Amino acid sequence: QVQLVESGGGLVQAGDSLRLSCAASERTSSTYGMGWFRRAPGREREFVARIRWTGDYTYYADSVKGRFTISVDNAKNTVYLQMNMLKPEDTAVYYCAASYHLTTSQSGYNFWGQGTQVTVSS
Repeated sequence: QVQLVESGGGLVQAGDSLRLSCAASERTSSTYGMGWFRRAPGREREFVARIRWTGDYTYYADSVKGRFTISVDNAKNTVYLQMNMLKPEDTAVYYCAASYHLTTSQSGYNFWGQGTQVTVSS
């Protein structure tokens, strides 16, 4: 059972940056994919970014491309989401998730964190 714990959320102003962290209890296989998703108020949870534990095969939602960067630190079993040029529409609860595959589909993820709130004021 992989346990995931997110941190780094908070209240920021538009244009600011935040870095979210997701600490995993283990990295069971180099083929695991890690993803970030978010749920904005009144909306469905949506894909944000994903990466393989080897640090390659990154992929981003169009809405965050060029502003967000996903990365991994294998020594710390931690995945990061660097968020720059934040916008009010980025306000959401952000979740990290682990998958046995490399996918952007929520149904393909087997383990989820509890989420961390990001609020961007205008």
